[in-house]
Amino acid sequence: MNYRHAFHAGNFADLVKHAALLWLLAQMQRGRRPLQVIDTHGGSGLYDLRGPEASRSGEAEAGVMRLMARAEPSAEMGPLVQAVGEANSGGETWLYPGSPWLVARALRPGDRYDVFEMQPDEHARLSALMAGRKGVATHGADGFAGAVGRLASDAVHLVLVDPPFERADDYARSCDLAAEVLGRDPVATLLIWLPLKDLHTLDVFVRDLEDACEPAPILIAEARMRPLEDPMKMNGCALALINPPEGAQAVLQAICAAVVAEAPGGKAQVWPAG
Repeated sequence: MNYRHAFHAGNFADLVKHAALLWLLAQMQRGRRPLQVIDTHGGSGLYDLRGPEASRSGEAEAGVMRLMARAEPSAEMGPLVQAVGEANSGGETWLYPGSPWLVARALRPGDRYDVFEMQPDEHARLSALMAGRKGVATHGADGFAGAVGRLASDAVHLVLVDPPFERADDYARSCDLAAEVLGRDPVATLLIWLPLKDLHTLDVFVRDLEDACEPAPILIAEARMRPLEDPMKMNGCALALINPPEGAQAVLQAICAAVVAEAPGGKAQVWPAG
């Protein structure tokens, strides 16, 4: 695959995904049992917004740059604002932290993070970034194929599924992985990110995910930046949250609403599947 997240780092979809991830981490660390996070597509972990890729796309300007310029971000976006500020040492925003940086930063003693990235150059940068981090293991392999094998028996599980969706079977593989994880741990929490292009693709995915995960509860969170009228464009993004913690629906609604607030024709909605 030719996908490089550096082109899209800090865009609106990252804001939705990473604000939700930080909330989930905080909720799932409330208990005494160790937390294991498994990340199927970690990328390089930290992105230079002044680099040629981000500069060419300009997506961060309408995403993280706009968020960091807000005088009073919403409470639900506050943890992400704080994390981005820390990644930039409190100065100008030119680095955007991906999920590996965010998760590694949040680990408690005894927690564990297994992060996959199959592109060799991206994995090399990820490994360098994570070097010396306690509880972190990077894997230069296919996260769809390797995630279940890394599940620890003594931990609470959070699985982040964030493929590039360049391949048509990424939807099916996400559903298959969810079924495999729940087969090992029926109460595991999974967060699946997906692009929103057209309503038919979303509906088919949700039906397949329901079949794969039954009887686990699922929340679908949509951040539509524009109406779903042109399937050739990324018109928004969605999250599928399986086995959501208490209070997740209201939090996801607030996150999506904050991200789409300045988009003409934007729409935020969160609903239970099934």
